Amino acid sequence: MSGSPILQPSSRKRVLSVAPMPAEKLAYALARYSRSPDSIAKSLEWVRSHDSARFLESFYFQYGHASIADLGHVAVCFEGISELAAAEIEDEQLWDGQARSSRYQDFSSAGVIVPPELTASEIRIYEDATARLRDAYRTVHQRAVSYYEEQLPQPAAMKPETYRRNIAARAFDVARYLLPFGSSTGVGQVTSIRTLEKQIRRLKASEFQEIRELADELTGACASAPECAWNGHVAGEEALAPTLARHADRDEYTSRLRADLTEWASHRLPAPGASSAPPLDLMQPADSIADICATLLYSVTDRPYRELYELACGWHPPQKQELLSVALGARSRRDELPRQFRSAPYVFDFTMDVGAYRDLHRHRRCQQFRQQYTNRLGYETPELLAKCGAEEVYREALREADAAIEKLPQPAAQYLLPFAARSRFLFKMDFAELEYISRLRSGVKGHFSYRKIAWEMKQALERLDPALGTLVEVTPPWIEDPLNR
Repeated sequence: MSGSPILQPSSRKRVLSVAPMPAEKLAYALARYSRSPDSIAKSLEWVRSHDSARFLESFYFQYGHASIADLGHVAVCFEGISELAAAEIEDEQLWDGQARSSRYQDFSSAGVIVPPELTASEIRIYEDATARLRDAYRTVHQRAVSYYEEQLPQPAAMKPETYRRNIAARAFDVARYLLPFGSSTGVGQVTSIRTLEKQIRRLKASEFQEIRELADELTGACASAPECAWNGHVAGEEALAPTLARHADRDEYTSRLRADLTEWASHRLPAPGASSAPPLDLMQPADSIADICATLLYSVTDRPYRELYELACGWHPPQKQELLSVALGARSRRDELPRQFRSAPYVFDFTMDVGAYRDLHRHRRCQQFRQQYTNRLGYETPELLAKCGAEEVYREALREADAAIEKLPQPAAQYLLPFAARSRFLFKMDFAELEYISRLRSGVKGHFSYRKIAWEMKQALERLDPALGTLVEVTPPWIEDPLNR
């Protein structure tokens, strides 16, 4: 009797772990494994005697089998970079990593990154202003610690070191508002080589020189052997991802898209409306084309999403089509549709401080967009400043930062923006992500800034969609447990 054999459970192992390998070798091995009946052991043996670079050149870069590059992963760390650069590095949806936390560490001695675009005289202005911000940061932190120690005595059951650590962290939550965006930090990431290629190409098209230089360094790192190894030395001279390094060129489409949209907006949009947007504005767009048009224009203007959406809803179809054609005009076969074309049922337009954005930016299951970082929307002022006697120190530091920012050119002036600076950010998400963010970020361990945002997200949903809004369980911001971290 013919037919497929009946396979009985085997005594052989069915789950086989694979030791760490160079990313491109691993991608080759797993891709071959999916394309042959051989065991993984035989596929690994094959890869040892064949050139993975030739395989990737043909199937990934020439034939476009992009999923192959999802099979190889690399760990890369960025040290001595600005907080601004860290935010741009992390702006990948399929990204796993961590940055140094400004909520738990003293950043006053970490120094600042000087934007390479600045002249010698501008550098002096920048360094003087960042030094004053760091001095104020230390003063605010000291006064906040003293206030918390007076108001929150050490519980008998809590160890002294735990108490001191928790008090210091709560004080950093206030002091960090004075950290300039140029503050030095570090980021560690683990990504597939496919995501790494997209990241490099995007960073090479950045408006910031520091980020373009980092992209070049990242390309060089891919072409070289790893500098750090588990055993304390690098085994062999094999490069990290050499084939990727040869092909990760500048993302011309992203750069051209921004320029084309900026020009279109400057000639086609009417004068902005007089009304100001609320700090949190939730919409559920019904017109999908108008939603795409508004999202395309959001990042190249300083207008609220609602204003742009309502404008687009009033356009005739040819005007909408004109904008879509501008957005896609420079796109090649290799380029994906820009993320502005991805829709979601709920659109949040936030005006929030940069510090809160750095925390909420981690939620990558939603589509995120930002306008230019700015001080034109004012600054957040934590309530604790008045209670601990640091409000005037805080306000004077911000006034001095404002004065210095006016003397610096864009985009380098954005490095001097304190974390307190409000800017506008657009988040598109479904209900599951809305519920997750609201529930997680409203907890008592969170920063008071994003706890308030998480609470207001739920309130906004209840007004827009009461049936779903009542399903979101959040912790109100007035429920506090300052010693719980």
